[in-house]
Amino acid sequence: MTVATAHRPLSPIDHERAMKDYGRRAEARAYALGNRGPIRTGADGRLLPEILDSYWTHGFYVFQGVIGAEEIAELRADIDDVLSHAPVAPDATVDRQGRPTPAHGIIKPPYRWAKPLSDPVGGTDRNNGRHPAAMLQPEPAKDAPDWTVELLDGNLYLSDACLRLYGHPGLLTVAASILGDDFVPYNEVTFVKEPGLGPSVAWHQDGTTHWTAPDWDQGAHGFNFMTQLYPSTAANCVWVLPGSHKHGKADIKRLVAESGSDRIEGAVPMLCDAGDTIVTNRQLVHGSFANSSPDRRITLNEGFFPRKRVLNVTTRRLTGAVETYDQARIDARTRILQIAIDARRQRFPQERSFVYKPLAGHEDENRWNETTRATVMKNYNQLDMFI
Repeated sequence: MTVATAHRPLSPIDHERAMKDYGRRAEARAYALGNRGPIRTGADGRLLPEILDSYWTHGFYVFQGVIGAEEIAELRADIDDVLSHAPVAPDATVDRQGRPTPAHGIIKPPYRWAKPLSDPVGGTDRNNGRHPAAMLQPEPAKDAPDWTVELLDGNLYLSDACLRLYGHPGLLTVAASILGDDFVPYNEVTFVKEPGLGPSVAWHQDGTTHWTAPDWDQGAHGFNFMTQLYPSTAANCVWVLPGSHKHGKADIKRLVAESGSDRIEGAVPMLCDAGDTIVTNRQLVHGSFANSSPDRRITLNEGFFPRKRVLNVTTRRLTGAVETYDQARIDARTRILQIAIDARRQRFPQERSFVYKPLAGHEDENRWNETTRATVMKNYNQLDMFI
């Protein structure tokens, strides 16, 4: 931003221009990392060692071509349907077509809202204060809506296609290879970055619980899968600081101050195509900028923990609630993973289903049908965990 523009509101065009320059310089660094390719396993059924090494070196890996065109179409259709029924505003009772918004009996509202191109959490004490520095907030277009949906919560109940993706044998093999056979699922959300509207997510590290643990390590807070339904570009994607998962709690305010703006030096964009899935260490310094670009991003997040990092652990959630995750809580949450595996088996019978070892032999108790939709999946995200 020049001196001439420093004292007037930042326009979307100015912001997009700044992001293009920042992205142009960083894209080559991102590709030079060499941490991308298809899911490849060895004779032992695990990820190849060179892929694991790359993940642990950089803190993320881009798995290319994870889902094909037919599945992408099903996922897009489901997400678009859910978004089409969103209220016109957080407190509204009708959607954009004037239809009454459906009352699903869902305890936690599925829609999270933000002002277009805003930074809802940066520089505040929200989310346990893990977003210490604010991002630039360009002025939205004059015809922009007052609110935009930035997140959908509870993917596995909102979308059958998302439930089937959750049982993907390749991705679950990745999870077992990184975290061990007894990995634990914890949360699934959809990030929505509409063109010219999508708000930023200020720089942060996801983990909050184990930073001072005597046995802390670079994988202590687990990882997220990020499946992209549209191409992920430097202008609309998540940016990361490679290797930052290895060094404990980062001083994000200092990183921003030293860079002279919210565009942290050394960060790279997580570039990928539709159908790719990024595995991202939750301890990486990462964030996303307001989407002033003309390109949409829809990201399906699925998170997983090492079991030892959650079993009988007491922690404060981002809401401030204090919880302890006992064996019964973990058992109830992992049951949903087995139901997803069965849902995928029914839709893609030609695939070899993943065997989740903690529930091996309990497949018949966890079949996907209308009964489990109503009795297990509805409000399943009340069992979400956080560390």
